[in-house]
Amino acid sequence: MRIYNTLSRKKEEFVPLEPGRILMYVCGITVYDLCHIGHARSAIVFDVIYRFLQSLGYRVSYVRNFTDIDDKILRRAAEEGVDYRTIANRYIRAFHEDMDSLGLLPPTLEPLATEHIAEMIEIVRRLFDKGVAYKAGTDVYFRVDRFSAYGRLSGRDTEDMLAGARVEVDEKKINPLDFVLWKASKPGEPAWESPWGPGRPGWHIECSAMATKYLGQTIDVHGGGRDLVFPHHENEIAQSETAFGTPFVRYWIHNGFVNINSEKMSKSLGNFITIRDALQNVHPESLRLFVISKHYRSPVDFSDETVREAERGIERLYGVLEAVRERVAKTEGIEHSNDELRKQDVELYEKAESLPALFAEAMQDDFNTARAVGHIFALQRSLQRFLDKFGRKSLTGPSADLAEKTADSLLKHCHIMGLLTLEPRIFFDRQRRLKLKGAGISEKNIEELISIRHKARQEKNFAEADRIRLELEAKHIHLEDFPEGTKWRVNL
Repeated sequence: MRIYNTLSRKKEEFVPLEPGRILMYVCGITVYDLCHIGHARSAIVFDVIYRFLQSLGYRVSYVRNFTDIDDKILRRAAEEGVDYRTIANRYIRAFHEDMDSLGLLPPTLEPLATEHIAEMIEIVRRLFDKGVAYKAGTDVYFRVDRFSAYGRLSGRDTEDMLAGARVEVDEKKINPLDFVLWKASKPGEPAWESPWGPGRPGWHIECSAMATKYLGQTIDVHGGGRDLVFPHHENEIAQSETAFGTPFVRYWIHNGFVNINSEKMSKSLGNFITIRDALQNVHPESLRLFVISKHYRSPVDFSDETVREAERGIERLYGVLEAVRERVAKTEGIEHSNDELRKQDVELYEKAESLPALFAEAMQDDFNTARAVGHIFALQRSLQRFLDKFGRKSLTGPSADLAEKTADSLLKHCHIMGLLTLEPRIFFDRQRRLKLKGAGISEKNIEELISIRHKARQEKNFAEADRIRLELEAKHIHLEDFPEGTKWRVNL
């Protein structure tokens, strides 16, 4: 397996520290507001990586933290006149609700920053002992000029950073690039006792403390969004490697940004979309497929069309699974030979046989979910063509066996991606409700109009029947007439 390492800016062979086990830390959220689809992308990316590594047989220790003390949390608490813990707990609950709705597996641990103050203080002590931390006024800073590798992760030169970076001006600092390790609390703010006076930790020290406590001083994988490369992850490296004298992280993984209709997502542009708002109109698995249909390092563009394309894709996957389950007669344990299966459809048989190797090859090449998804859909299309050859007839014998085994393979590989987790009937029921909501019509209204149309057709009032059909088509309701009655579906 090869992984693109942000630190070296190239793909490297992945060899964990301990055979059979992987230590993975991913930066979590600051809990002061609802999660947006940028958070969803990062969460889904690392969920799929987590699932895939487990599918290979690795024991993965996956830690994802919460920053539950921060200026933004304190500002929100002051605005609402409540304790900061009220805000933090509210948005931790909301985060779990959102992640559950997206179908994420829970990580091994989800530590809170405020429960690890002692570990943070200990790291700062170490940095003082090594002469790289200093107190200026009421705050404690890390001396960037004492860490020669500073800028290595982001590829930035310290001189360029000094000249052009937007660094908060603080005359107390020795160097404008020095970052805070411990900050004094303002009156009325929460504070913890420390050798440098009452205060709270800087943001960067939190992850170093929690990662090293639960995973050790050197870990296999550290991940997060690309926006965290500088300064957060750069500063984590500096303080961790200085404090412990060992390499902090062996492989750095960063996912790309989410754009909205080709523009960067931001609150100032008014194109900020929460996960909850997105899921009002889109099934969670459609959103998941949208994310993994691009390589994790590439930017993705969230728009009505790109999301609808993903929605159509997930419907095709569920559709072919449903068709197999409806039309395959149970073989009652009869096993057919590979030659018998191949004779039913050479293309389908060979694609089904090759999917495990092609899927693994794609995922082991820097978790290339886009290519892996492509192989899944190639098999789905072959299976659909195979079913179409039989019209509406049920499948029996080796044909049924081939269809069923192909569907099982699709299901297994989709599960690694977190897809096809529902029964098709449950999925399509939810899809219908979502689409009817978007079309502004209820099932009851549709059935009433179909009944009126049926009566008009019986009375040979075809003009009225056509009018009703067109009225429903305008709301994206497509009708199909069969001898046993009229069926309808939503085309959105």
